[in-house]
Amino acid sequence: MPIRFVAAALAAFAFAGGAFAQLLTERKIFTLPQYTTVGGKTIKDVRIGYESHGRLNAAGDNAIYIAHFLTGNSHAAGRYKADDKVPGYWDDVIGPGKPFDTDRYFVLSADTLVNVNAKDTGPGSVDPATGRPYGMSFPIVTMRDFVNVQKALADSLGVKKFAAVAGPSMGSLQVMEWAAAYPEMVARAIPVVPLGLEANPYIIQTVATWAAPIVSDPNWNGGDYYGRAQPAVGVAEALKLAVLSARHPGWADKTFGRKWAAADRNPLQDWGNQYAIEGALEMATHMRAGASDANAFLYLVRAIQLYQVEGVAGIRAKVLAVPAKSDLLFFPDYYTRKMVATLKAQGTHVEVFEIDGDGGHLDGILDAAKAGEAIRAFLKK
Repeated sequence: MPIRFVAAALAAFAFAGGAFAQLLTERKIFTLPQYTTVGGKTIKDVRIGYESHGRLNAAGDNAIYIAHFLTGNSHAAGRYKADDKVPGYWDDVIGPGKPFDTDRYFVLSADTLVNVNAKDTGPGSVDPATGRPYGMSFPIVTMRDFVNVQKALADSLGVKKFAAVAGPSMGSLQVMEWAAAYPEMVARAIPVVPLGLEANPYIIQTVATWAAPIVSDPNWNGGDYYGRAQPAVGVAEALKLAVLSARHPGWADKTFGRKWAAADRNPLQDWGNQYAIEGALEMATHMRAGASDANAFLYLVRAIQLYQVEGVAGIRAKVLAVPAKSDLLFFPDYYTRKMVATLKAQGTHVEVFEIDGDGGHLDGILDAAKAGEAIRAFLKK
């Protein structure tokens, strides 16, 4: 369990079915000479990674954009090599014959501007003005900034219209920003485990709690740690909080129960002895921390806090909201219901499909195939 937990649950936060053809992919780089943020700051030499599957038609209107979650990246589906053990995080629903059918659609995914895994552009990249990493001097960015850069990528590839924009968790925030920012370009919006149309105070504080261990780590050093000891302990604790927030007691009971991390090490006997869930989270998050940029995590937390969709009334896309029944992070009975009510009140076509299970928020990433037929049917409307 722990190794799969690292690869799947922490990918951040599925595995391909044998009935479908294997999808191979490669990561490419998109560049912009400069970009001006929503906050009015200019970033030069913007670079983001992206991947694509399928072929764009002559009209440029058979595209689907997939937006990723907090600690995800552009690797939404397929494998880089045939013998890769773990495919992209949504491989169950993207590929030939799958709901996001790459025989029919041109499926595009990209890293967010600022990404915890890819250091192309963000606080860990080099400021052309100083020749040193930006650190916390990098401009604060928003979900709308992420979408604006994605729009520039889509334009460069000849995309005229997206048949759908979809994504889980933080990806759902980008989905709704896409629908509001570029209504003429988005035919359908599929926010999975959605937050809704804004980050409320509860979420603002929740994600701030995730960030706290990073800024408390002495190695963080105000964000100036590049080329020296990394704040790995703080990042690991931040990831631990995020993952636990994104799970459900039912998942913990089924996966670990009250087992000890080691059968011969009773937690009653020594402070160093752990329960199985503690040991698994400890190992998974510390392994993941080494590949995650601490400052980028903080920037993504701020982007979530700043999330508030402008132009909701202009949304033209049909919307399929896909909450998870056991989600204790973006509570479906609160966030999804509120979003659906707002959209329906303005005449937007809205449907809801709820993912059943006890995996929590991560069901939207690891168990999205349960919504596969609902997605397939929605794409035909």
